[in-house]
Amino acid sequence: MASWVKSLIRISTFEVETLQKRLAEVATRRTHVEMKISTLDAELALEIARAAQEPTFNFDLSAYKKGWALRREQCVSELELIAHEEAGIRDSLNGAFEELKKFEHVAEATRLSKMAAELKRESAAMDEAALRQRFVG
Repeated sequence: MASWVKSLIRISTFEVETLQKRLAEVATRRTHVEMKISTLDAELALEIARAAQEPTFNFDLSAYKKGWALRREQCVSELELIAHEEAGIRDSLNGAFEELKKFEHVAEATRLSKMAAELKRESAAMDEAALRQRFVG
């Protein structure tokens, strides 16, 4: 296999690995934001329960709900951005896999072509040796 094919495969493999790492990092960030949203929702439920038990908390509850809505909206926006980033990385990763497969296919085709040429030379040499033996003997 030609050294340039090996280099292309190595570069493509590196690109695939890099994209896989980025995808894992984005998935971790997405999970973190999803947990943050769940925590905000649980805190709201807790505050509502507290306000139901303690009538003095009812006044503060409306302000808390406004703050909660703003914080949750920010998290949801961040989650949407992360989803778009994740989709882009997945598309890039698919493209990188396709490129890697193309280079691996070229390498395999080159290897098979060399093997076929070698077999052809061996066959020709055997035929020539058989013809010589036939005419000599």
